Amino acid sequence: MLKVLVVDDDETILKLIKMRLEVEGYSVSAASSAEAALELARTELFDAALLDYRLADKNGIALMSDLFQLNPEMPVIILTAYGTIKGAVEAMKKGAYGYIAKPFDYDELLLQIRNCSEKSGLSKEVRRLRSLVGERYGFENIIGKSESISKLLEQVAQAARVDSFVYISGESGTGKELVAKSLHLASSRKSGPFVAVNCAAIPETLLESELFGYEKGAFTGATQPRKGLLAQADGGTFFLDEISEMPLTMQAKLLRVLSELVFYPLGSNRMVTVNTRIVAASNKNLEEEVKQGRFREDLFYRIHVIHLKVPPLRERKDDIPLLAKHFLRKFAERTAKEIIGFSHGAFQKLLSYHWPGNVRELENCVESAVAMTDKTVIAEDLVLQGKASDPGGPMAFKDAKTEFERQYLIHLMEITEGNVSQAAKLAGKYRADLYELLKKHDLDPEGFRGSS
Repeated sequence: MLKVLVVDDDETILKLIKMRLEVEGYSVSAASSAEAALELARTELFDAALLDYRLADKNGIALMSDLFQLNPEMPVIILTAYGTIKGAVEAMKKGAYGYIAKPFDYDELLLQIRNCSEKSGLSKEVRRLRSLVGERYGFENIIGKSESISKLLEQVAQAARVDSFVYISGESGTGKELVAKSLHLASSRKSGPFVAVNCAAIPETLLESELFGYEKGAFTGATQPRKGLLAQADGGTFFLDEISEMPLTMQAKLLRVLSELVFYPLGSNRMVTVNTRIVAASNKNLEEEVKQGRFREDLFYRIHVIHLKVPPLRERKDDIPLLAKHFLRKFAERTAKEIIGFSHGAFQKLLSYHWPGNVRELENCVESAVAMTDKTVIAEDLVLQGKASDPGGPMAFKDAKTEFERQYLIHLMEITEGNVSQAAKLAGKYRADLYELLKKHDLDPEGFRGSS
């Protein structure tokens, strides 16, 4: 049952809304003040909130900001009188899902609440997806807060609710297999096997026997019967990576199998039926491959039911800082080195590079820099050695500001060798404020002792 928080200091309206929503099947918690609403939000996780713009102890925008501190993804609808619509529009600029003017139409209210609930449910599914992928597979390639990655995760969460064929496109190194694994873990098949085959890595002569299996004596060397990869995926997900590299003769055989998910192992007259979800991926443009006659059009349409596109790293440069720091922590821990960050020049170099190898190339780049450094900060000359950066596009202002702040603190700590009092004087900040900033950026002054 979805939970809704309703806040209004008019007890009559509060009771009416509560009663109407409960009739529709919602669980409603009502509060007549901002303080009471915050108390409820500290103990319960709500799927949506309905806030009056004018409350006796605080306005709706201020209360919304406080609620976002407790649950940043909770959708909020502002209830407003005609004279405060301007304020409600301002609330939407600050993150409100929508507003409804009083006296309001209950059908409109219910529609907005329903839409809010769906948005909240999808946000929960994305959070669960991140958690599952992190626990089972590691989540290097799925790190990111850019709009394109958030949208991709929402699409994965939605696709996981159905059992249709899925086609994943994206350049090499973007993390297509991780997206496929995410889809598997978010689906009802998560307890079943996830079986992956790289169509480019298996010779044409072996591909059929690998996919469908074989009986003893089916060919020279078949001394024992073997279960094929497709049969091994029964009850789970079967992932065909780089499907564009599959030979045309094999594409025809695969198409017949995918139509009914039944096949005969090599050398057998016993038909095998499997219950598996098919997910395919390619780093090539399959439509162009069809035009060039290298990929069967009928197979393309068979697998191309739900299309998930994984964006290249150059189109989500906002995520580079998060990914670089993640890889830095990973490899610093693996090599037992005390490394706290990148120099300003090194970081700018990472941001301006075009990353043709995408996330995989970034990971290799950071691993190399960590292996070659004997300092606490990665220097510019250890990053992307022999590779030219390009101007590219700027990162988001908020991320640029945050990263500048971090690099400034690292520079302060380096020149003062971790002396916070001295650093505070140089920065013109109170010592306590500087400590808070260091804590915010996960920087320990002890790591800079004797750094020069």
